[in-house]
Formats: sequence, C-alpha cells, structure tokens
Amino acid sequence: MSKKNKKPTPSNLINTNQLPKNKTESSVTQSIPFWQNTKRQAVLIFVLAFGLYANTLTNDFCQDDAIVITDNMFTTAGVSGFGGILSEDTFYGFFKEAGKSALVAGGRYRPFTLLMFAAEYQVFGKNPFVGHFINVLLFGLTCVLLYFLLIKLLNLRKNVQNTEGSENINSSSILSIQLAFITAILFAAHPIHTEAVANIKGRDEIMTLLGSLAAVWFSLKNFEKPSLKYLALIFTTFFIALLSKENAITFVVLVPLIYWFFVSSNVSTALKQTIPFVAASVGFLLLRGVVIGNQFGTEQLELMNNPFLKLVGNQYVPFDFSEKAATILFTLGKYIQLLVFPHPLTHDYYPRHIGIMSFSDLPVILSGLVYVALIAIMAIGWQKRSLVSFGIAYFLITLSIVSNIVFPVGTNMAERFLFMPSVGFCLIVAVILLKILPERLNILRGGIDALPLKIMLVVVISLFGLKIFTRNFDWKDNFTIFTTDVLVSENSAKLQNSVGGETIEHFKTLPDSSARNAKMREAITHLQRAIAIHPTYKSPFMLLGNAYFYLNEFEKSIANYEIALQLDPNFKDAKNNLALVYREGGKIIGQQQNNLPKAILFLNKAVEINPNDDAALSFLGTAYGIAGQPPKCIEMLSRALALRFDVNDARNISVAYRQMGDIAKAVEWENKASNKQ
Repeated sequence: MSKKNKKPTPSNLINTNQLPKNKTESSVTQSIPFWQNTKRQAVLIFVLAFGLYANTLTNDFCQDDAIVITDNMFTTAGVSGFGGILSEDTFYGFFKEAGKSALVAGGRYRPFTLLMFAAEYQVFGKNPFVGHFINVLLFGLTCVLLYFLLIKLLNLRKNVQNTEGSENINSSSILSIQLAFITAILFAAHPIHTEAVANIKGRDEIMTLLGSLAAVWFSLKNFEKPSLKYLALIFTTFFIALLSKENAITFVVLVPLIYWFFVSSNVSTALKQTIPFVAASVGFLLLRGVVIGNQFGTEQLELMNNPFLKLVGNQYVPFDFSEKAATILFTLGKYIQLLVFPHPLTHDYYPRHIGIMSFSDLPVILSGLVYVALIAIMAIGWQKRSLVSFGIAYFLITLSIVSNIVFPVGTNMAERFLFMPSVGFCLIVAVILLKILPERLNILRGGIDALPLKIMLVVVISLFGLKIFTRNFDWKDNFTIFTTDVLVSENSAKLQNSVGGETIEHFKTLPDSSARNAKMREAITHLQRAIAIHPTYKSPFMLLGNAYFYLNEFEKSIANYEIALQLDPNFKDAKNNLALVYREGGKIIGQQQNNLPKAILFLNKAVEINPNDDAALSFLGTAYGIAGQPPKCIEMLSRALALRFDVNDARNISVAYRQMGDIAKAVEWENKASNKQ
C-alpha cells in the first residue's frame, strides 16, 4: 500500500507505536506541525474563546437577566425554587401571575438554564461573576466540541466517493483537521455571539447548541459501536438542549442530513439514527404540553409582542401578506449581512428599528436574490454531497425556527438567534478559504505557502476579536447597553422606553437637583420618542409620570399615569404610582407651597385610590387640622391610627378635640399618646 493510501490515526496522524522506544509521547506531540496537531489546536480554540470574553467577568447582571435570575422568584429561591421552575412557564417567576405566557405565542418552557441559575444562586448568592464565568466556560467547551465533531464527521466523509475533483478538500485527514480548525476558530471569534455569551441569560443559546452537538457526537459513537450507554447519552444531552431552548428540535431534521452527507448511509439507516432524537423531542413536547399547554395562542395585537402590526387610524391591524413577507425577507438578509460584516451590533430589533418593508425596497430585493442563490448553490451540490450545500442546509434549517416563518417569535429578529445557524456560515467560509487560496496542498502541509492563510486568519480573528472586546464593555449593565444601543436602534420604541426608564432609575437619587432635573428631561425626551413610534405603548406613559414626579410637576405626572391607565385599566404599577404622586404631591404642595385646598384635593385622591394608605390618611388628617376642620381631621387620623399607631397623629387628634371644645376626649388622646412614648 502506498503512503498516500495509508489510514492515519485519528488524533495526530502519527502512529506512536511505530516510533523508536526512546521517543516519548510529549516529544512526538512537539514534533507534529501545528496545522496537524489537534491537541494544540483544541487548546488554542478554547483559550481564544475564553480570552475574547474574559472582560465580561466583571460585568453586572444586564437586560433579560432580571427575568430569569435577579427578579425571578424561583431562581432567587435557590434549590427550593426547582419545583416552580419545572412546573411553570419560564416567565411566570418574573411576572408572578398567570396569563403572562400568552404575551408571546406558545409561551416559553426553558427550565434547564433556570435550574442552573437557581443552583448558582443557592451556592454563590447574587453573584454576576459566577454567571459570566460559567457562560464563557461553556462557550469555550462548545467551540472545542464543534472542532472535534467536525473532525470526526470529515474523517468519516473522506471515504465517500470523490465528487469534488482531484483536490477534494476532504480526501485527507490533514485537510479535515484544518477545515475543522478554521470553522471552529471563526465560530469562536465571531462578534455576532456577544449577546449570547456576554448576557448571562444567553446561556440558553449556548446550552442548546452544546447539548445538540453532544447528542450528535454520541450518535456517531453509537453508529460505530451500538450501545445502550450511547443511546442514553444521546437522549439525555438532546433532552437538555430542548429544555434549554426549543430551537434544538431542528436537529431532528439535521441528523439524517448529517448521516447522508458525511457517513454516506442509505436513507433508512440515516432515519434510524434519528430515533433517539425523535424520542427526546416527543418527551419534551409532552412535558411542555402538560406544563404550559399545546396551544400557540391567538395573534397578539400589542406591537411589543407582535412586530407585524401597523397603526391605521387609532387602531393596530396586522400587516397584509406582502408587507409581512417582505419584512421577514429583509430580516433574513440582515442576518447574512451581520454574519459577513458584524457592525453595528445591537440587542434590540423591536419595532420600528425594522420598518414596514415592501417588495419594491432594494434591500428586500437583494435579500431575495441572495437566498435564491443560496438555494440554487445548495441544490447544485446536493447530490455531490458538497460541504457548501450542507452548510447552507444547516444554516437555513436552524434559522427557520426563529425566522417568523414557522411561527411568530415576538420580535423581528435578534443577534442571539444566529448563535446556532452561524455554525453553517463558518463552515462555508472555511471551505471557501481552503478552496480559493493558491497552492493549498502546500499550505496544509505547513510549509512556507501557509503564510497567506495564516495572515488572513490572523487579520480576521484580530478584527473580530477587537469588536468582541469592545462590545463586551457595552454589556456592563442595563444603563450602558441601553444608552449605547439606542444610538443604533433609535427607532425602537422598546429601547427608547428602556433608556428613559433606566435614566430615571440611574439618576433619581442625585443630590444635585439641577443635575438630576437635567437627566429627568433627558429621560422625557426618550420616552416621548417611544410614544411617537408607538402611540398606544402604556409603559412610557407610566415612566413619564415618574419623571415628572421627580421634577415636582405633579399635574403632568398625574396626566401621564391616567393615560397609562386608560390604555390598561389593570396596570398595577401605574395605579400605585398615581396614588403615590397624589400623596407625595399633596404633602409637598401643603408643606412647601402652603396651598392647603390643593393639598387636601390631592390627598383625598390618594386615599380614594388606596384607602389603606396610612401615610396619606395621616397627611390628609393633618391638613384638615391646619385648615380648621377638626371633625375631618379626627376622621382621617383615626383611620390612619387603625392601620398603625403614631404618637403625633394621636396628639393631633387631641388638638382637634380641644378645638371642638371636647376637653375629656382631648385628655384621653393625650394620655394615649403619652402612654405610647
């Protein structure tokens, strides 16, 4: 047998048993060129993946972390919250009331990462460092697993009939290693993953891909050597992926394609390998159905939960078919643009950052042409089992479930949705790099001709890495990510609202009133922008009420709370805040402006909204006393004292009785006050 046809060992392409006795394994490893050394490459991939996100370790909780960690009553309960996590919709622990799952069609059942967060909370408490560290660690492991899985698949594929020419890039195990390395290194360094890795909540994306890749790995092991152990591992890892996020279910379609493209098995054999994946999916869907039901809900008519709505008159109505299809096609093109040129990045693609598109818009036309070309290339290379065809198929299948084509996902698009599909893109780019570079056989042998490939990879990874490094700082906390991304997503009603709300929270306690007031004005500008984009958006009206409250502009505050309540009569926060502004406004108007009639009016409104507000009752009783209305004073202060005893209120009742000439009662209440001191 010629040297060309000898079967290399899978790991380092050198059979250490044939080496002289005095050569150690470490010396052999040192002698293997880097381009053929899987151990060194795997270490480099992990170090790169971890290093690129190391500066997230000092970041705080951010954005959706509140929903799944810091403000989730199950997660913050630690291990004792496991039952609630497993038995309720993912959003229930945050909203703390039934029905909120209907905000997004179909609800969300993703308990696995919440279980992880609860366990971390149990051991480490409220500690963002731990969450970020585990995210980065899991991301590095995902990149390494992708690398070894691709090597395994490509080495299986090398036995497939050569249909790509005499220089088929899969005809050599060395080439397989290089292709896997370039794919994995591009995946590790692609900036589109910053949202999934830098935001702790993004762990659901990481665990979904990690679990899915692990299941494929164990499936290949089971194919080579059938075992109940491997079947159990396939089921378990894929079930974990599904419990992390539903889009793992796309691997039920991908697995037979993987076998057909890489193992060259017949259709029946490929389908047989899918059985454990189908079993895990059925189990997941049954569990999901028991917990949150199987209905996908009615179409939402709130713009923040359904981006395919437009305002006609004073009412939102659904897009027509052409508008919806064109807008979806635009976002599909935007995904490819971000994969090719990941700038600028933003966490928010809510309406109207993505506008209402039509098929006459140039970006929509270009997107359509790109996808037609992709499908054509995939079809041309299908029978040849082209790796580019597989990469396109993988990309389209994994993207389909978050594209708004299969079912609505509640937003136009999101960069985290590309975490799984980007594997296909990176594979395609790796194939193209190895095909277009001159003298590629010499390149892969590690000779001087490797320089063009090395330079290209170093330049791309350096640029990508710089983008990741700087973008990670944007994810420091809510205020930073919101105020940074609003410069990109300036037409997003949701983000304008978020910036306004976070600005109020961030600066409301400033001791310098002029500086605080300037920030409140800044918040008002953002909130008014949100309302201009989405006129029936209740949240910015409530936040405007908050901003005007801190400016002591109580009438404007009240007006905005009332609009919020008109939009949603059950808006608890707006109702509570309205009572608060009447109470605090009445107090300030009475004490600082000496306007007793207006103060009494405000305080009566506060008591009307919340009859059990002892502070409002106390202020109102005192105001009546100062206004010379002792009966009203006694009535209100008595109600306040029934809720909680206050010495000053008791003495004010005594004073009111003296004003009325009832000395006995006055003495009685004075004694009550003295006895409580």
